[in-house]
Amino acid sequence: MRFQFSFFIIIYSTIGLVGQSAFLRGADLSYVNEMEDCGAVFTQSGEARDPYSLFAEAGCDIVRLRLWHTPSWYDTLNHGQRYSDFEDVCRSAARAREAGMQVLLDFHLSDFWADPGRQWIPDAWLAAADDLPVLQDSLYQYVFTTLTQMHQRGLLPELVQIGNETNRGILLTQETNASGWVLDWERNAALFSSAFEAVADAEAATGMEIQTALHIAGPTNAVWLLEGFTENGINDYDIIGLSYYWQWHQPTTVAQTGSIIAGLRETYPDKEVMVFETGYPWTLDYADAASNILTDVHPEYAPLSPAAQQQWMNDLSQEVWQNGGSGVFYWEPAWVSTECHTPWGQGSHKENAAFFDFSGEVLEDGGMEWFSQPLTNTEASIAQALPHIVLQQHGDSTLYLQVPEELAEAVACHIYSIDGRGVAQYPLQAGNQTLDLGRLPAGQYVAVVQSARQVYAQLVLF
Repeated sequence: MRFQFSFFIIIYSTIGLVGQSAFLRGADLSYVNEMEDCGAVFTQSGEARDPYSLFAEAGCDIVRLRLWHTPSWYDTLNHGQRYSDFEDVCRSAARAREAGMQVLLDFHLSDFWADPGRQWIPDAWLAAADDLPVLQDSLYQYVFTTLTQMHQRGLLPELVQIGNETNRGILLTQETNASGWVLDWERNAALFSSAFEAVADAEAATGMEIQTALHIAGPTNAVWLLEGFTENGINDYDIIGLSYYWQWHQPTTVAQTGSIIAGLRETYPDKEVMVFETGYPWTLDYADAASNILTDVHPEYAPLSPAAQQQWMNDLSQEVWQNGGSGVFYWEPAWVSTECHTPWGQGSHKENAAFFDFSGEVLEDGGMEWFSQPLTNTEASIAQALPHIVLQQHGDSTLYLQVPEELAEAVACHIYSIDGRGVAQYPLQAGNQTLDLGRLPAGQYVAVVQSARQVYAQLVLF
């Protein structure tokens, strides 16, 4: 295997941000309309409740809503009703507004789920996939029209994210997407520029302010991807949004995520940092035939229980807050089990990680109580230079490291895939050493030297 290496060292400090004026706690409620149409009833103390009012009363500040371009695959699913299209998003945004919550609009830029491994261009734009100027115009018109039409209904979102977990190029054909790692920065930058221009023009047309965000899956991918955006002229955004799940991003810890956020805040002081997606199960049981997607248990949050779910959210929020972050969102706390189907099975794939039990009752001592838990202001620590670790190329598929004596027992080198999954771990020793990566399949990886709490260095491997 042959890697092409891009070399950089990142030194992080752990400065707490004192006097932060706001910290958003949000919930992705994109599934609520569908769950209710499928018969779900959400209850608290045995009483049926409107879920939007319930979340607002619990202390939820903001609702995240995904938007698909044309989700025609719903036409043959369940009752043939489409969800997460424009009309459904407006219905959800109106419910959020009525309950007094803000809205984060998540442009998936696809007809289907978009994530680090799947960025399918909407069928309506497929003919323009290789005609960049036409595709840019289609994207611009779509974003601008969506926002101005929502404004006409009194539903303009406060926040907008361009793309969902955009670790690779957006608006790809399925053939290109399946061909392996793709990140054409020239094309990618042109498309993001058009989308952000559309948001800016919507601001001008409506006289309203809209904060914009990038969204990256896996904290370990944020540093190098943001460098790529910056180097290619993409700076006109306000928020760095991260996905962080123990299920997919282990062994990255809550503390290491805070360390990365601290580094991002220092490198990009004009950008806010938020966790746009996280989640943690309260049980490994299931209520239906749909396989659960969150099944891994962090040893510090075991055994599983509603209280462990809440503790995960409390600890993550505290870590984000004290390292300068501005918010945390849960995905998706109201995705309960019903008789309806997803494309992969009957029921919910996350009922074991919702904020409700299998009967639809709010979990006692569970995640719903996270919204009202206080954050502790800590004194800002004095920035100190961290011990220096050398991490660089040595040969085609070998890493060369220099590790100081005082860190040798505390750090390890982890290899992560493009979606943030840990794929290999190497213990380190003091002094000079080499790691043979020749057994890794060809692909995109990130090498990270880290301790239980601190990230010391990263190296991108192509």
